Amino acid sequence: MNSSETNSSLKNLRDTFVPQGPFNTTPFFAKSARGAMIYDVEGRELIDFAGGIGVMNVGHSHPKVVAAIKEQAEKFTHTCFNIVMYEGYVKLAEKLCGVTPGSFAKMALFTNSGAEAVENAVKVARHFTKRAAVITFANAFHGRTYLTMTMTSKVKPYKEGFGPFMSDIYRMPYAYCYRCPLGMKYPECDVACADYLKDFFIGNVSAENTAALVVEPIQGEGGFVTPPPEYFSKLLGICRENGIVFVADEIQTGMGRTGKMFACEHYGIEPDVMTIAKSLAAGMPLSAIVGRQEIMNSPQVGGLGGTYGGNPVCCEAALAVLGIFEEENLLERSVALGRKLRARFDDFQKRYEIIGEVRGLGPMLALELVKDRETREPAAAEAKALVKFCYEKGLIVLSCGNFGNVMRTLMPLVITDEQLERGLAIMEEGLASLLK
Repeated sequence: MNSSETNSSLKNLRDTFVPQGPFNTTPFFAKSARGAMIYDVEGRELIDFAGGIGVMNVGHSHPKVVAAIKEQAEKFTHTCFNIVMYEGYVKLAEKLCGVTPGSFAKMALFTNSGAEAVENAVKVARHFTKRAAVITFANAFHGRTYLTMTMTSKVKPYKEGFGPFMSDIYRMPYAYCYRCPLGMKYPECDVACADYLKDFFIGNVSAENTAALVVEPIQGEGGFVTPPPEYFSKLLGICRENGIVFVADEIQTGMGRTGKMFACEHYGIEPDVMTIAKSLAAGMPLSAIVGRQEIMNSPQVGGLGGTYGGNPVCCEAALAVLGIFEEENLLERSVALGRKLRARFDDFQKRYEIIGEVRGLGPMLALELVKDRETREPAAAEAKALVKFCYEKGLIVLSCGNFGNVMRTLMPLVITDEQLERGLAIMEEGLASLLK
């Protein structure tokens, strides 16, 4: 790279040669990154509360991941697992089958992206059940391919102008207690939104034609919406009664993001199939579908696969990531980080009326901003202003939610106390600026 390049000069290249479709949250171009810090081409230091949208749980350029990538790249970078197999693929499959919840026999398949993982989860569920329909949820985000875009809830910008969409995808309300779609209140509601699945079979799609229910344990792009404890056990029970494959989309919630390796562990459930990506390989393009042996092994030989799926360099990076969790007690760090964040965010809520709700699990936390706590009118413009205020002060943080009014935290779990405090101070300064 030309060392004389600036953010402005590179932005001119971006605007000239890259279409507008790929969005950009900040105006910076990265030169290097380490741990929870990013450094741009002009030497600016940025505290990273975004983690590449939840990808860098073990931190940027972790030495063990870098070493694993270098070592494998010097051996070979690609053979295609379908042509010549290699150890990393099968060793990683073994590891993931061991760390994912479920006492039953499992198998794992590797693909390149979260969306591709979701697509393959649907494929295996449909093949296994010999059924067509898939149930997803309001506020869900599952990807940008045609199937996963159809499964995704939010229209703008993800679906606008891209129709027609795929058939046999059905959407039901999610347990968004702060904005209950059924107009009820927890816990008096007895989690009626989960029981609603039984009524959903009457007026939307029959249970007998439903292959899979695909759900995020905590909705990511949808606003870090976090269901009550009983929600998923009820949904899972209904699926079991009707022979429906329960698919947990752990793409953003997995790999220690919530204080446990996978968020569904908080709810005490064992999904039939799980999709994993993002922080699985510390930034390398790798995703996984892990599930019950009989479901995963249902498709015929040649029915699953792809040229790049389970690339050897990516598999070694993922094996290094799993090693880091074990060797560096990263889950314990995640729990401690979550406690610190929750305490600070609860304090923010007491002092800043614009915060309507604090929610999430572990360090996967969010602040929902509202113009008025009584009416709960979304404060989307204020959230956008807060994102801008923060990056101008040297903190990268993301908004999300259907209304764009939710601030979310996805910082690397290895962030230092000093870096965390600096970032939170900037967030608080930004919150205070919204009240002026």
